[in-house]
Amino acid sequence: MTETKDLPLWRSMMFVPANVPKFVEKAHTRGADAIIIDLEDSVLPEDKAAARKLVPEVAAVVGQAGADVCVRLNRPWRLAVPDIEASVCPDVAALVLPKVADAGHIRAIAEIVDEVEAEKGVPAGQTRLVAMIETADAFFHVRDIAGAHARVVGMILGSEDFANSAGMAPEPDGLFHATVETAIAARAAGILPLGFVGSLVGYSDLDEFRAMVRRGRNLGFEGAFCVHPAQVPILNEEYAPSADDVDYARRVIAAADEAAAAGRGSATVDGKMIDIPIVDRARLTLQRQAQIEARAG
Repeated sequence: MTETKDLPLWRSMMFVPANVPKFVEKAHTRGADAIIIDLEDSVLPEDKAAARKLVPEVAAVVGQAGADVCVRLNRPWRLAVPDIEASVCPDVAALVLPKVADAGHIRAIAEIVDEVEAEKGVPAGQTRLVAMIETADAFFHVRDIAGAHARVVGMILGSEDFANSAGMAPEPDGLFHATVETAIAARAAGILPLGFVGSLVGYSDLDEFRAMVRRGRNLGFEGAFCVHPAQVPILNEEYAPSADDVDYARRVIAAADEAAAAGRGSATVDGKMIDIPIVDRARLTLQRQAQIEARAG
């Protein structure tokens, strides 16, 4: 596996339409790790130019409690380029790229971002990229997309658009293979695997949503997008180690250290042998918990 980059903690990434003040004003109170200012699906075509101009102001508002601020661009190039020019600013940490076609698409956007950062005096490399895989064709390029550029820090399968492109219902049975393979490609590139198997648009049944997220965590995902504030605490809880996970990890590390000090190559915890992969997993659990505690502050 490729060495992991310095990745952000994005358990919950909540969409907020750029041009709806009542959502913008409350977004910072929702507890999301990241707020995605949306210029794409939640903004009508006739409103996109006006919404774009709001990005710097909205970014300052939604990020005031410490959430990372991202912006989802539009896909057509004639909209994407002015979106980038408006969105690259000191308060925006990342751009979310819908309907990524291939690695060349990523590199073209990264080149534009290079230029805009330089023009605006934004530190070089500040603006990171999150790739959305939303077509059947793009799915066959997932590994190249994940490793296309150093700015890319996360990748997700856009379930609704992908299902349409693939001619399937946005149901777990059909989405499982593509979603998990996208996550594995992200892991191989050392970036965040985002999402879960299913659709994020249904938020009336939060128990069902929690079950999907918990399954996602078990499949290796580290965070996901959401469209409703009620989904945020579920994502934050499920994409974090439980108290039992943390306790077990600490006991595994302690047992491994004790065995090493005694010149033994193995240890036992809770009646089970502890080997190197289990110790490595325990260290990752404690690292993630430390990251969560640092954000909480």
